[in-house]
Amino acid sequence: MALNGLQINKLLPKTNCKECGSDTCLAFAMKLASKKASLSDCPYASDEAKEILGADSEPPVKTVEVGGVKIGGETVLYRHEKTFINQTLFAINVDDTDADAEKTIAEVGDYIMIRVGEELAIDAICVTQKSSDDAAFAELVGKAAARKPVIIRAASTSAAAAAAEKAKDTHSVLANVTQDNVTEMLDLAKTNGLALAISGAGIDEVVTLGQKLNSEGFTAVLMNLGAETSAQQYQLNTVLRRAALKDGNKAAGYPTITFIDTGDALMDTVWATQEVNKYGGIVVLPSFDLAQMTCLMTLRQNIFTDPQKPIQVEPKVYPIGEPNENSEVFVTTNFSLTYFIVSGEIENAGISAWLVLPECEGMSVLTAWAAGKFSGTSIGKACQEYDLDNMVKTRRITIPGYVAQISGELEEALPGWEILIGPQEASDLESYIKAKFSK
Repeated sequence: MALNGLQINKLLPKTNCKECGSDTCLAFAMKLASKKASLSDCPYASDEAKEILGADSEPPVKTVEVGGVKIGGETVLYRHEKTFINQTLFAINVDDTDADAEKTIAEVGDYIMIRVGEELAIDAICVTQKSSDDAAFAELVGKAAARKPVIIRAASTSAAAAAAEKAKDTHSVLANVTQDNVTEMLDLAKTNGLALAISGAGIDEVVTLGQKLNSEGFTAVLMNLGAETSAQQYQLNTVLRRAALKDGNKAAGYPTITFIDTGDALMDTVWATQEVNKYGGIVVLPSFDLAQMTCLMTLRQNIFTDPQKPIQVEPKVYPIGEPNENSEVFVTTNFSLTYFIVSGEIENAGISAWLVLPECEGMSVLTAWAAGKFSGTSIGKACQEYDLDNMVKTRRITIPGYVAQISGELEEALPGWEILIGPQEASDLESYIKAKFSK
């Protein structure tokens, strides 16, 4: 019988330490009761609480670790209800018959995309056996495992055994697990520290296989639902998530893995986009395409950023180029995208400058101004805290044109400073700088 919030609260330490992310133990207990938190979030939970609440407080979708990165563990249907916690992982497939397989593995291993200060990388490499050479297949798996976690798609249990040893203790995934080979594959997974990706003829068979593994105490499971179209995959993903969250069906509470290869790069991208938006655990793409990855990485970063906590950079004074005491001063908010756009435009203008970022909780300029987080008073206070008076002699500071109305307030907060009104759009900043400050 599930406990309610008040019953759960009696088992908690009642320290109201806030380390779990909730203001009080009672608030945390309410989240536990509604499956919107995990008992592991409480650093001071007693052994008694863990024993009583442990299994009951598990997220409806089990958490599975792949190469040190967690997937699953989700507690909501919609991102705005809380947030999506563990992002969809991207993997690139190589066949053991590909002439450029090792080159692709190296490219995937080296790939890094930097966006708003975050380094984004491909999470895994899928190695698919198309040949009859088990040893060569295992060797390729070993080379991939040296760079990334591997999804092993062997053609036989003997090939899986050879490959599993090459990926031992990398928290990789052993795929192509069916009713016919589950016993042998489970032994390989346990021996080598791997997760299992189970497949079957329809969702019922996959769920039944997951139940079998769970009954044997093995929960590092991914579900390959075998959908033939993106529409079918969308439906199955939604059925599983709703069954796990709304109906409490633990047999449906596993992350998914989807192998996409429609033969059309655009349709592959559309399908992968759908997986990021709607409950995909791991997406395996048929080839490595830089343009495709740029789109998918950007989307994933946006979807898996907490909508209540925008991406932000540390509030402080940032040097752009090699500024000195005679360099110009600009100000904007600490929303990451705003910071990188503004700093880039200053660099493009060919000058060195100081960029002041007050604490705006990651809001954009107009949003922060409307919320009272980006005012003349707050900017002035930040400049004083950053000791700007002793950093520069120019005594000029440029504010965004959209908040020109705060100039008077800022003059009062920064006596002796000249307040300059910059352009409204960051894209016009380069021409503004060249016209205003070029000698």
